[in-house]
Amino acid sequence: MKQEAIGVVLGSREASPLEFWIGIQDGLVRLDDVVWVEADHGSLAVRYYGMVDRVHKVLEGTQFDSDTFLAAGNLIPTNTAYVAHVTVTRLEPEEYLPPDPGSPVYLARQEALENALYYDRMKQKLPVGFMKSGEPAYVNLAFLDGRQGGHVNISGISGVAAKTSYALFLLHSLYTSGVLEDAASAKTLIFNVKGQDLFYLDKPNRELAPEERARYRRLGLEPEPFSSVAFFAPPRLAQGQGHLVAASSRAEGVRPYHWSIVDFCQGALLPFLFTDRGSMSNLGFLIDHVTARLAALARGQQGPELYVDDWPEGPTAEAGAFDSLGRIKIDSFGRLVDYLEFQLLGAEGEGEAASGNPQWTARQHTGTLQAFVRRLRAAVRNVGHLVRGDAPGNVPDPLGSPAQVNVVDLHNLSPQAQMFVVGALLRRVFAAKESERHRGKVFVVLDELNKYAPREGESPIKDILLDIAERGRSLGVILIGAQQTASEVERRVVGNAAIRVVGRLDAAEAERPEYRYLPGAFRDRALILPQGTMILHQPEVPVPIAVQFPYPAWATKASEAYEDVSDEALKDELGL
Repeated sequence: MKQEAIGVVLGSREASPLEFWIGIQDGLVRLDDVVWVEADHGSLAVRYYGMVDRVHKVLEGTQFDSDTFLAAGNLIPTNTAYVAHVTVTRLEPEEYLPPDPGSPVYLARQEALENALYYDRMKQKLPVGFMKSGEPAYVNLAFLDGRQGGHVNISGISGVAAKTSYALFLLHSLYTSGVLEDAASAKTLIFNVKGQDLFYLDKPNRELAPEERARYRRLGLEPEPFSSVAFFAPPRLAQGQGHLVAASSRAEGVRPYHWSIVDFCQGALLPFLFTDRGSMSNLGFLIDHVTARLAALARGQQGPELYVDDWPEGPTAEAGAFDSLGRIKIDSFGRLVDYLEFQLLGAEGEGEAASGNPQWTARQHTGTLQAFVRRLRAAVRNVGHLVRGDAPGNVPDPLGSPAQVNVVDLHNLSPQAQMFVVGALLRRVFAAKESERHRGKVFVVLDELNKYAPREGESPIKDILLDIAERGRSLGVILIGAQQTASEVERRVVGNAAIRVVGRLDAAEAERPEYRYLPGAFRDRALILPQGTMILHQPEVPVPIAVQFPYPAWATKASEAYEDVSDEALKDELGL
């Protein structure tokens, strides 16, 4: 079927090998439409592919603004010019000659569209949504899974940009499209930082309309929830008040997590309680020294409690306070802090005559020791229920879990406790990948990157995220990070993301240098993007692409969830 031209290359405006203007004759041409034109340069024919990034209408034949009213009443002769600006994405062959004015311009479809957006060069095309024209949009998997590039960064206003929803859609596409060859061995760690909307990923969404199901299938995806998910939540009860109960609105399938005292010491997790130490280098040195002392003290100990033999002021009067060797038992985080205070400041505590154990103090000034102890004291109420001595540790293990997707809830924790959990789990995952204990890909989904890897300052969590950003793709650790403001995130974390996605942006944020990869028209559009539309940039395609993604096929809250889908009639209704 012969394709009709939509317009011609204009001769009234300059045409170059990289950009040109077209006059529209028939139909409608919108932003993001992809077009092609062929020009004959003697013995050489060059085909130009490009994307429309500006569209204008102007009333020709008028001189003054008020002439528009006369034209509307047919009182003066005028003509409406409908023009569009095209940014060239590809030339075949690569001969940088300008297109000829008057050359017919066509909408790019099928093979022409694939050529324009380099889809023909992508060996593994991952579906990432729909273009405005309704055609599927793709990214090259090699730039996401670590082979040629890695990591995804998503920016946008909270509650409007749908950052988490799009991150989950990308995961769903990775696991169900068949494009990721080792999907069966891949694992995902998702940190749930807002509410408990992610606690229903394994439940079908009762609000998913039939037309949305059809959109999934057009992308080669099944409209179904995540099939293999494990949920973890912090314990509800403090130590000594009874059994551990997960604080969750979901009644079943949620496991509480915590670290034992010995886990905490052997795992060298103390630095993750001091993520705000700023530029206090002496405090940093002391933290590292005490961390090493605790690890040595806990070496070889098996139970959840820690036993010490150098604490004369310890709880000697309590029944069960000693083991068979006469050592004193430390069975809570609060008691661990008491023990450290004794070693650092002595029996006098924070008084002027404070005198600690030289083996623990690392010759630090008393003020530094007191600042260390004060911060630990403040941490007792924040992490005391997460670091316990009354039960063996139950630490989420995303790589050892039988589930493919592991959701760790943080939303009810204090900021300090959130930092601790994120840091401890990221270290565990990265260390496992470095030692090759898990060979499959690992995807880490973390929102609020500006909190965990801020532009200014140093912290152990920021160091891990930098390590993941710079070395993670070679190890198969892929960060899908999100934040409201990329300008507040460490540059190297954002800069190492091969795939960058933008939802609705704040006007001031859109002008920041971090978004210079977006042409001006796209930055302007980011201010008014509706929910469900994202601007996606990838290395292989010269221009960003605006994509829409389907409504979640998984429940995002309890009211959307089908609890039981065993009934065959319901399965047919849901298309499962």
